[in-house]
Parts: sequence; C-alpha cells; structure tokens
Amino acid sequence: MTLPPNVYDAEPIPESARTEIERLLQTGDLFRYTAPENAPVSLLEKEFAAFMGVKYALAVSSCSAALFLSLKALGLPRGARVLIPAFTFAAVPSSIVHADCEPVLAEVGENYRLDIEDFATRLDDNIDAVIISHMRGHTSDMDAIMALCQARNIPVIEDAAHSLGTRWHGHKIGTIGDVGCFSFQSYKLLNSGEGGVMITNDPDIVARAVIMSGAYEHNWKKHQCQTDADAQALAEAFGRWQNQLPLYNLRLNNLSAAIVRPQLDEIARRVRDGRRNHDYVADKLNQSPWINVPEKLDPEERAPDSIQFNLVGMNEDEVRAFEGAAAKRGVKVQIFGLSTDNARAFWNWQFLDHIPDLPQTRDMLMKACDARLPARLQLPELDLIAEALIRAAQDVMGNLRATA
Repeated sequence: MTLPPNVYDAEPIPESARTEIERLLQTGDLFRYTAPENAPVSLLEKEFAAFMGVKYALAVSSCSAALFLSLKALGLPRGARVLIPAFTFAAVPSSIVHADCEPVLAEVGENYRLDIEDFATRLDDNIDAVIISHMRGHTSDMDAIMALCQARNIPVIEDAAHSLGTRWHGHKIGTIGDVGCFSFQSYKLLNSGEGGVMITNDPDIVARAVIMSGAYEHNWKKHQCQTDADAQALAEAFGRWQNQLPLYNLRLNNLSAAIVRPQLDEIARRVRDGRRNHDYVADKLNQSPWINVPEKLDPEERAPDSIQFNLVGMNEDEVRAFEGAAAKRGVKVQIFGLSTDNARAFWNWQFLDHIPDLPQTRDMLMKACDARLPARLQLPELDLIAEALIRAAQDVMGNLRATA
C-alpha cells in the first residue's frame, strides 16, 4: 500500500531571505528598534498593510498577542464581556481573560460558522466587543455580523489566523471589522515559526497597541505609514497616548520579519493551490455517504490549508473507529470533540469561570474531522489522502452499507 504524503512539513523559506538573514546573523541586529529606520519588522508592517489595503499594521509575537493588544487598545473596562464563537482555539478566550475581560460563547452550526440567530440573541446581553474567529478559514456571515454590531455600536475584531487570503464579497478578511489579527505560526500561510500581526485603519487603536506592544520612549517614531497624512494622524495619536499606557513587550524580532517578508510574494500562489487542493479532495469525499464537507457561503472566496468534514450516520464508537482506521491508512484525522484535552473543544477550557451548555456546537465537534492539506501537495498525493479517508469510513461502516 502506498502511504499518503507527510502533511506536516512547511514549505521551504524562500532563498531570497538568506541574504538578509545572514546580515542579521553577522550584525546581531535582531531587536526591532535598534536600527534608526528600515528595520525588517518596520518594513514588514508597511508591506503587509499595503498588501491588505489598510493604513496601519503592527507585527507582534503571536496572533494571540495581537488579539490581546486589540482588546486593550479598544479601551474596554475591566470585566467587559466579549462575544466569540464557541468553535475556536483556546488562545482566543485566553486572550480575553488576559485582557481582564469575560468571554461569552455563541453557538456554531454544522458548517463551522456562527449561528447568527443565537449570536444576535447573545449580542443584546451587555456585550462590549466581539471577536469573530474565522476558524480553520471558515467565514461566518460577515454581512449579518457587521450589521448587528454596528447597530449596537459594538466593535468587531477579526481573528483571521486561518484566513489570510480569504475574501468576502471581494473584501479581504481582516479588513471588515475594526481590527484584523493574523498568525505567522508554522502551520499558517506565512511562516516565521511564531509571530503575528494586527491591522486597522484607526490611528488611535494602532497607537495604543504599538505603545503597549513595547514601543517605549519615542520608538514609535520608527513605525512607518503609507502616506504622509496617515503618518501625521498616527503622530497625533501617539501624542495623546505617550506615557499613558503599560508596556507588555510583545514585539516581533527582526529575524522573524526577515523570514516572513519574502513570503508575501508567495501568498497568491499558496491561496490558489490551497483552494484547488481543498475543493479537489472535498469533491471526492462528498461521494461517500458517511462523509460530508459543508459548502462555503456564497460571498466567500476561501484560502484553505486544511479540510474539515463531518461524519454522517456514525455513533461515537464508530467515529472513534474511523479515527483509528484513517490512522492505519496513514492519514491523521483530528476529531475536535473526542480528545479529553483538545484546545478547540470549549468544554476543555477549564480556565473559564463558567462553561456554558452549547448543545449544537458540542454535537458538531463530536463528529467534525480535521485533516491538513498543504498547498504544496500535488493531485496524486491528494488522491491518496481522499482514498484513505473514504476507505476508512468503509472499514467502519462496511462496503455493503456504503453502497446500499
């Protein structure tokens, strides 16, 4: 039996990064504020903002740090209630707790997206801010979300850790809310091992975040803008907030920025190939009566690097058996709700003061599967993965039942 490919190795770092990395290794110039101007982190921020079509970007140590700083930069009071989807990574409610706020969880449907009716109901329960996690790159109905939040003057932060390159009605995800946060962790579209970036068009939000990220004294002057007008607005905002805020020291270093910058030119290809791979495997999996890959929402153009699917007609024992059968065939499948410590199952977030009863989300997580599909994979490798998953379902449910 030919085994499916290794899906955990990242793509090589572009050769063009080597010169800058070697320069940094020779000089030891790794701190973002050492150089008087044009440090790699500053250049990355300017280039990323330009790519996203926004005024300001701040590179930080992780997407979690970006979420935390976004909440702090909104000036929320201690104990503020922040509404999030119940299907997300533990780092999202953790960032809320770290910001001295209270996470409030909303139901998520079988298509991995917010239940808008439940979201709207909870939004009227003294909510101060919203974080929308586009979990695994699945975009919830941003039209409905923004209309509901804008009508109540509630700020929206987009957790776009999995969604760089995704569009909604042609608009880049991360630019629809008040703030967008992205990840540079190794399994994301841009890879520096660790790191993240937040974007916004609001000079006060970014000025507050820059200072709190660790721009002590007047290091904020080394942050660059696209236009003189944006730079002037930012300078005025820094004038308002200088020495007014605590420093959390969540900066990105120059070496990480040097690794990321050449990858910006790879985004279009990675998005194109990732979408091709996802849709190719999804079409094959949907031919099985035991597997369903939910359809995307119409306004969404996805940029996936993994695939999620629901198991159909299986009880919990059969779901567990499928997980084992897929592993035997060489494909590791994560079923979010089965592990006692999975960081994406909300009932495992024991650091919360209150874990709500969310039956719809729980039922989804008990049958929702996750498998990596890196953009670098080729069609023959995708055939092997799809075949292994389909046959794993047949191993459990039986060929006769599968064809009946």
